[in-house]
Amino acid sequence: MSDKKYAVLSLSGGMDSSTLLLHLLANGYDVTAVSFDYGQKHRVELERAQSLVKYLNENNLDVKYQVIKLDGLPQLLNSTLVTGGGEVPEGHYKEENMKQTVVPNRNKIFSSIVQAIALSIANQAEQDVFISLGIHAGDHAIYPDCRQEFRDIDHQAFVSGNWDAERVKFYTPYLEGDKFSILEDGLACCEKLGLDFDRVYRMTNTSYKPIQHLGMWYSDYKSASSVERVEAFIKLGRPDPVSYADETGPVSWEKVRTEVQKVLDSVK
Repeated sequence: MSDKKYAVLSLSGGMDSSTLLLHLLANGYDVTAVSFDYGQKHRVELERAQSLVKYLNENNLDVKYQVIKLDGLPQLLNSTLVTGGGEVPEGHYKEENMKQTVVPNRNKIFSSIVQAIALSIANQAEQDVFISLGIHAGDHAIYPDCRQEFRDIDHQAFVSGNWDAERVKFYTPYLEGDKFSILEDGLACCEKLGLDFDRVYRMTNTSYKPIQHLGMWYSDYKSASSVERVEAFIKLGRPDPVSYADETGPVSWEKVRTEVQKVLDSVK
């Protein structure tokens, strides 16, 4: 048995899971990360996740990484987030538009695979392995599969169906926080790891409605996920390094900040 700490996470390429990856590395974990290709419209997140892992590995931060393809699944799912689904809603996160962005049973599908990977590592290392999740207060308020009740029941089923499954545990450092607190942790982790904060977050995607312009991908600033991200950067007092665009083409950070602030003011 070694003294290593082991963690497995689902790396979406978004701000939360990317920050969690930094957090695990900054806290000495041996990390295995997986991304899922489930036919999401915002496929640019997979490219961003791969770029981030490459950047980390180039900076001597070893991350074991694999993209898992779920071929044939999107045409069977009813969600605005998958190819063939309806239009992704805009505006600040509210119950009525958040529900439209639910992918049926997505976290259960992902968790089964992540659990299998974590248990395999635990058996090989003869040591506990932590499944780390980047879920935060804004998620579990409405998404049922981000709630503690779901995770408890899901874990119980996993333990019931596998030998030695008690070696697999959970680590959810952002559970009671929000996007802003996650971003604050990301800034601290970048400083600790000697990474360029702007470069790291340029390699993340939070937009559910990315815009392609002249062969390049840009984030939108109107979908609920984007509004929440921009709000966090406004609170941090730093411009978001991700490039934004709308139907007119690329736009400046000042434009993005002004338009999102109008949305935030309207819901106060």
